[in-house]
Amino acid sequence: MPHLLHQLLTATARQCGSKPAVVHDRAGSLTFAELAQRVEVLAQRLHALGVGRHDRIGIYLPKLPETVIALFAASRAGAVFVPVNPLLKPEQVRHIVADCEVKVLITSADRALLLHEVLAGSSSVVQVVLTGALPDDLDLPVPWCGWNALLAHGAQAGTDALLPRVIDHDMVAILYTSGSTGKPKGVIISHRNIVCGAESVSEYLEITAADCLLAVLPFSFDYGLNQLVSAVLHGCTCVLMDYLLPRDVIRAVARYGVTGLAAVPPLWAQLAPLEWPDEARRSLRYITNSGGTLPANTLRLLREKLPDTRPYLMYGLTEAFRSTYLPPERIDERQGSIGKAIPNAEILVVDARGRPCGPNEPGELVHRGALVALGYWNDAERTRERFRPLPGTPAGIPTTELAVWSGDTVRADEDGYLYFVGRNDGMIKTSGYRVSPEEVEEVVYGSGLVTEAAAIGVAHETLGQGIVVVVSPRTDTALDLDALLVICKAQLPNFMVPHRIVVREHLPHTPNGKIDRKALAAELADTFAGAAP
Repeated sequence: MPHLLHQLLTATARQCGSKPAVVHDRAGSLTFAELAQRVEVLAQRLHALGVGRHDRIGIYLPKLPETVIALFAASRAGAVFVPVNPLLKPEQVRHIVADCEVKVLITSADRALLLHEVLAGSSSVVQVVLTGALPDDLDLPVPWCGWNALLAHGAQAGTDALLPRVIDHDMVAILYTSGSTGKPKGVIISHRNIVCGAESVSEYLEITAADCLLAVLPFSFDYGLNQLVSAVLHGCTCVLMDYLLPRDVIRAVARYGVTGLAAVPPLWAQLAPLEWPDEARRSLRYITNSGGTLPANTLRLLREKLPDTRPYLMYGLTEAFRSTYLPPERIDERQGSIGKAIPNAEILVVDARGRPCGPNEPGELVHRGALVALGYWNDAERTRERFRPLPGTPAGIPTTELAVWSGDTVRADEDGYLYFVGRNDGMIKTSGYRVSPEEVEEVVYGSGLVTEAAAIGVAHETLGQGIVVVVSPRTDTALDLDALLVICKAQLPNFMVPHRIVVREHLPHTPNGKIDRKALAAELADTFAGAAP
């Protein structure tokens, strides 16, 4: 059984080498054999460029076949890939490149030009590899070479001894995730994390070689990366897509016969009201949601539009890939639940002293198992806060097992099904109460009047925080704010009723597609300055 990321590709290429591995609408496709061959060549060329064990390879590209090759080639070379979300701007890329000291950057010529100042100021980047068309007069402040020229000579035999020895505990990736404060932090992912994550998730999704997965989420997002690795693990085709409009996603499902689609709540909210053609409804075997609670109204619409598609509701965090899932057959009887632990993981709910919580007693979600990451890159303080000793370890075990303390409050019912309450750092504290934004948002979504909603706590002189709900209206109707407020007052206790409702045509999103609550909080910081709600 393969233990390393690149070994998954090698094993699959031996079994079904002629089958399409990745498909791109404009860039074409690669079979598993072609993909494995290109990975081997690039790994050898990276070694020739001086890349050694644990060196960081930055990959700043949209979802293209070259992106996939680079990810697996970094693994084969014993290096560490750092996928940089293609939506990030130069200043954000500068932080990532400097923070983890990227040695080789793989990007396109147009992106490299945008990063001219970043590269000029970098003390770590020694080589840039450029994909696509190359201008004749390209001038960069560091050495560069073209992708096609680098891979032109093919793989050489007998080079295994030159590449470093790697085991499954070694790091293979650093994924940057935005925190509640400060700069993005790099989560260190091991081979074991990424392989076990694919094995676990694909087990309950029942992924087989007959599936076709549509990758719409960035590979810099653990949720998106897991899709790609799961496809390689089982030898199914992965369609690469950077969509412009939600309708493009539905068209791709129909065109390619996609059987599995993963998305985050904002995208599902856009997809749910749209028409799904018969081809899409016939092919789509399952859908998954993670990255936030899926509003009940959105889920209802999706189930109406896709009656034969199985919806899986999941909870996860980058520090442990995926933690829980709710089987489709339990959705109606366990409404609002995030389910139970995924295979090969244990989820605990503990109080402030690390003691197990009783049924329906809110506590912090703690994740233990093979998916727990190695910590935050170059950040011992944050690592100590989030990666802490597992509570309840038998006294006779002398070594310390680290678990991820999620910072999320959940509760477990009498049967062990978990329910998300809120993020400890995202709870709204108003009038002496702790309010979960998700509870407010659920009522707002349930009105059927909005496409997206975000509840934010904003500083208030007398309340501590006032509740501001930012919404984007449905495109097919005018938003009646008075009607929405009446619904909130009817379904929420007084202390949870929004003090302000702000309408935006579009809510801001993070590069991973989630609603950007930090941006909204900054924008709305002065909402209650000098005024009572």
